[in-house]
Amino acid sequence: MELQDLRKEIDSIDRELVDLFLRRMNVSAEVAEYKRANDLPVLDPSRERALLDKVSELSGEEFEAYTRTLYATILDLSRSYQHHKLDRESPLYHEILAALETTPKLFPERAMVACQGVEGAYSQIAAEKLFKAPNILFFSNWEKVFSAIEAGLCRYAVIPIENSTAGSVKQVYDLMIDRNFRIVRTVRIKIDHNLLAKPGVKLSEIREIFSHEQAINQSSAFLASLGPDVKITRVENTAKAAQMVAQSDRRDVASLSSRSCASQYGLSVLASAVQDNGNNHTRFICITNKTEIYPGADRTSLMVVTPHKPGALYRMLSRFNALGINLLKLESRPIPDRDFEFMFYFDLEASVYSEKLARLLSELEHECDEFSYLGSYSEVI
Repeated sequence: MELQDLRKEIDSIDRELVDLFLRRMNVSAEVAEYKRANDLPVLDPSRERALLDKVSELSGEEFEAYTRTLYATILDLSRSYQHHKLDRESPLYHEILAALETTPKLFPERAMVACQGVEGAYSQIAAEKLFKAPNILFFSNWEKVFSAIEAGLCRYAVIPIENSTAGSVKQVYDLMIDRNFRIVRTVRIKIDHNLLAKPGVKLSEIREIFSHEQAINQSSAFLASLGPDVKITRVENTAKAAQMVAQSDRRDVASLSSRSCASQYGLSVLASAVQDNGNNHTRFICITNKTEIYPGADRTSLMVVTPHKPGALYRMLSRFNALGINLLKLESRPIPDRDFEFMFYFDLEASVYSEKLARLLSELEHECDEFSYLGSYSEVI
């Protein structure tokens, strides 16, 4: 047969497949009504396992894997449709609707904001970009930042969540989930590490450099060029490093810090933008302990643990695709004390007003082993 004839045959088969698929979905709707009447869950694991085993056997050895993959996707779509027909909206969906009603229509220009570090920290720079006039309180670590909001000292906090070269800040994700906090806005800040010292000090005089471990790692080539006689000392953050230089009695110390720290602490810039990668950005999140969703929110962050079985992540991703929801971020992380099991962080691009997003969140909350909603928000450019 000619190629054109083969394609005509495929087109004919496809019409039959679509007709059969629609018939199957209509029967699934009837199954959903039966489950509603009898208060049964949408997911029936034993039924799905039996069906997948049956179609695998029917398809024969050559096509077994293909058929199983196809039917696993069909079952996912069927469950999605049943959830939609049953309108079983999750408590999270109602939480989001309530937040949309009660959150002010304008993001606040002024607020009490918690940051980790001291004056001049990158978190302060991010806070000043998010808020017109933030009143910033500084704390020595992230746990104290979260506790400050819980104690009512601050309404918001601004903290780093990921860096373009170093990746995600896993401790912040852990605190977000453990304390049940929400993201309300994000911003990306260009990170330039500068070598700062006291006025009049020359580069050749420097014998010790203070900075945060991440800044040190991101400036490894520059630091190596200074030679083995220069000691590198790690401190809690880059702004604290600049403060230590300013307060030191020594002339031979310097810090890797932001340029704003130079004016903040009366230091001079010995070398500018010394990081290895010029495209170095850190994403900061503005968080609070209540669900607030401001107008224009078009991103949603989630943490999900899928069932520990083959194809679980693939089927979840296929659901995003079926609903037309774009993934901005997908990152995996091992679950402590659970061998070869992973949690996944997702950033989704979808309007918070989208029915598709509501359906997706409802289904994930019902069907995932673990699920955490981290907030819906917009990002400041």
